Amino acid sequence: MTSPDPLQLLRLFQKVAPASFFEKECREQGYSFRRGIYSVAVVVWLMIWQRLQSRQSLAAAVQSLQQLPGGVLLQPCRRVQQGRISSAPGGYCQARQKLPKLIASHVTDQIVEQLRSEMQEGWSGLQRPIFLIDGTTVRLPHVPALVRRFAPGRNQHGDNHWPVMQLVVFHDVFSALALRPSWGPMYGPQAVSEQVLAEQALERLPADAVVLADCNFGIFAFAWAVQGSQRPMILRLTKSRARKILGASAALAPGSDQRKVWEPSPWERRAHPRLPPGASLEGRLLVGENPSRPGELLYLWTNLPLPAGQILEIYKLRWNIETDLRSLKRTVGLQQLNSKSTDMVEKELLLAVAAYNLVRAVMCLAARRAQVEPRQLSFSFVQTVLQAALPGLDSAATESEYQQRLERLLHNAAQGKLPRRSHRRSYPRQVWGRGGRFPQRKSVSEPGGRP
Repeated sequence: MTSPDPLQLLRLFQKVAPASFFEKECREQGYSFRRGIYSVAVVVWLMIWQRLQSRQSLAAAVQSLQQLPGGVLLQPCRRVQQGRISSAPGGYCQARQKLPKLIASHVTDQIVEQLRSEMQEGWSGLQRPIFLIDGTTVRLPHVPALVRRFAPGRNQHGDNHWPVMQLVVFHDVFSALALRPSWGPMYGPQAVSEQVLAEQALERLPADAVVLADCNFGIFAFAWAVQGSQRPMILRLTKSRARKILGASAALAPGSDQRKVWEPSPWERRAHPRLPPGASLEGRLLVGENPSRPGELLYLWTNLPLPAGQILEIYKLRWNIETDLRSLKRTVGLQQLNSKSTDMVEKELLLAVAAYNLVRAVMCLAARRAQVEPRQLSFSFVQTVLQAALPGLDSAATESEYQQRLERLLHNAAQGKLPRRSHRRSYPRQVWGRGGRFPQRKSVSEPGGRP
C-alpha cells in the first residue's frame, strides 16, 4: 500500500473535521454554532493539544492559540483580525463546558476511521483487521457529582476515597489505533462489568474485524455477542471452561484441535438471562503451549478456518494491548482525570483518545520512512518529538515551510527505535516496598476527628 499523504495526516484535525463538519453537527443537535474565537473546532483542538502537551493548563492552551498564524483554525472575527485575543482562560473554560459531548464523540470516531483506512495492514493469510480488547480503570476527583456516578470502591478497611471509572477499549493490532472506548462505574449499585462494556464496544468495530481477547472475555455471553455481530473471534479460555467444553474424559494435550459445540452452563444462564433458550456456539477449541511461559497451556476458542499454528501466532499479539493501555493512560494522562463534572470527564476521555491516535499516526508515518514496524518505535519518544514540533508546525507561514518542518519531524521520530533484547532480563521483575505511610485521614464523624 502506498504511503498516505503526510500533510493530510498531520493536519488531520482540519482535514477530517472542517468547519462544515462542525456546522452540520451543531445543526443536528440544535447547538448554536459560535463564530467567535472559541468556536467548536477551536475548543476541540485545544483539548487535544492539552493532551499532546502532557495535560498543559488552560492558560497554556490559550497561549498556544495566540501563536497560530492568521487563517489557521481561527474564524476571521474582529478580535482575531486585530490581534486582540485575550490571554485569560475564562472564555476557553466556559466554551469547554458548553461543548456537546456528542460532537467530541463524533470527532473521535471520524479521526480513527480516517487513520484506519490509510494505515491498515493485513495479517498474512488473513486479509482482515484484528482488534485486541482489554479493560482498565481511571481515577477521578472526589466531588459529589462524580461520587454519585462512579462510586468509590470498598475493602475491609471501609470505603475508598476516589471514584473509579471502568474503561474498555479495542486497539488495532497492527497500527495500535484505539477505537472510541466504552465506560461505566466499577463499583456501586450502577456498576457494569467489563464484558457488558465490551459488548457495547462491539458496535464500533469494522464489520470484518477479528476479535482477539484474553480469558477475562472468554465467556459464553461475550462469545455469543461476537457471533451475533457476525465477526470471527479468537478467545482464550480458562482451563476449567475448556474442560467443560471438551468433556471430562477428553485430554487437554498440547496440539489438540477439535470442533466442538459450546453451550452455556446453568450459572451462565442465570447471570445472563437475555441468552435465548437454545443458545450454542460452534467452533474449534485449540490447546497449545504458551511460548512466553514454559509449561503453561493456552486454551483458545475460535471460529476461524486457519491452521492451529497460525491461530497461536495471532494470539501472541494479544500482549500488545498491555503496552497500548500503558501508552494511553500514562503518556496521554488518562490514569487520572481532573475535571469535576461527568460531562467534562467524558469529553476529556474522548479527546484524549483522539490525541493518542494522532501520535500513533505520526509513529506509522515515521516507521514507514524508516522501513520498520510501527510498534518498534517508542510511543513516549514520538510524543516528545511531536510536543517539540507542534509550535513550529502551527507557525509555518507557507505550505512548503510546513512540509519541510514535517519532514524533519518524521525523521526525528524515526530515531526512537526500541532496543531489541538479545537475552532475558538479568534480574526478575519485582515491586519495590512502599516504605512508610502517613496516618489515615479521619472522617469528622469518627472519634478524634475534627469537629
